[in-house]
Amino acid sequence: MNILIADDELRLRKVVAMFLRKSGHDVTEAVSGEQALELLKEKKPDLIVLDVRMANMSGIEATEAIKRDTDFADIPVILLTANVTSEEREHGLRAGAAAYITKPFSPKDLLEKINELV
Repeated sequence: MNILIADDELRLRKVVAMFLRKSGHDVTEAVSGEQALELLKEKKPDLIVLDVRMANMSGIEATEAIKRDTDFADIPVILLTANVTSEEREHGLRAGAAAYITKPFSPKDLLEKINELV
């Protein structure tokens, strides 16, 4: 499976990407919501993992942009966040996210959620 992950926190992104690769997935990494949208067109992932809080474009804003594009609207999006409020969670789900995972989390938990969604 081809997974796109966008998180501006280098260490977390690398750990998650490494775990997913070891689990047999192809992983493309992005450092921002904007870069994720650019890579989306090139890589056409099966699933997208976005950090909610990134500079310039949040994961929720990126999710909204993805879901507006009919070429990519059916791709499941998982949002990662350290501090999720019920309002933020509802906003993300309304934007089209399939799931939320709260940081800190284990890569195994993320993999289980990925397997549930695809």
